[in-house]
Formats: sequence, C-alpha cells, structure tokens
Amino acid sequence: EVQLQASGGGLVQAGGSQRLSCAASGFTDDDYAIGWFRQAPGKEREGISCIGSSDGNTWYADSVKGRFTVGSDNTEKTVYLQMNSLKPEDTAVYYCAAKLGHLCGSFTMQTIFYVSWGQGTLVTVSS
Repeated sequence: EVQLQASGGGLVQAGGSQRLSCAASGFTDDDYAIGWFRQAPGKEREGISCIGSSDGNTWYADSVKGRFTVGSDNTEKTVYLQMNSLKPEDTAVYYCAAKLGHLCGSFTMQTIFYVSWGQGTLVTVSS
C-alpha cells in the first residue's frame, strides 16, 4: 500500500519562500509520479505540479510556473516542492498524491488518476 505524508506548511509573508516535503513509501516499482495539488477555501482542488519517478520529467501549472520547483530524492523516497515569491492567492491546503505511470502533463493532473493521497498541509501567505 502506497502511503504519502506531506509536511512543511505554515505561515509565510508574501514574497517569501516555503518548502514542502512528501515522504513516500510502499511503492512496488519505479514507474509512478507524484503530483502536488492545492485547495483554497471555497475552490476546487487544483493540480499545480508533477514529477515522474523514472526520468524526473516535470510539469507546472501556469499559476506557479517560474515560482515553484518540484524535485525528488529517490534515495529517501521524498519529493519536494520549493515555493518562492509566494502570493496571498497561494494560500491553500497542499496535497501530494501518487499515480501509476511516470508521465507528467496537464492531461495527468485530474484527481481521478491519483491512487494515494497524503493528508495535506496548510500554507498561509499573509499580505
């Protein structure tokens, strides 16, 4: 059973940085991807980034491109989301999730494709 645990949320001022981590365990092969999603109050869950396990291919939503960077430490089975130049509109609960297959793209960011979810971590950006 794949298990994910997200951490690193907190309160940060606009323009600041925050780094989220997603610790993963239980994978039986190396062909998977980790996606990052966020859900702001009153809004739908939004896919914002993805990284593939085998080749490290990445994808970013336009809303975070150029500000957020996804990376992984395959030895530690941990995926990171480095968030820079944070804006108040980035305030949300952030989730990491795992899907089968390593390809990342806008077409892979539907929540239905993700078979395991972390518990979410709240990021609050103050103005």
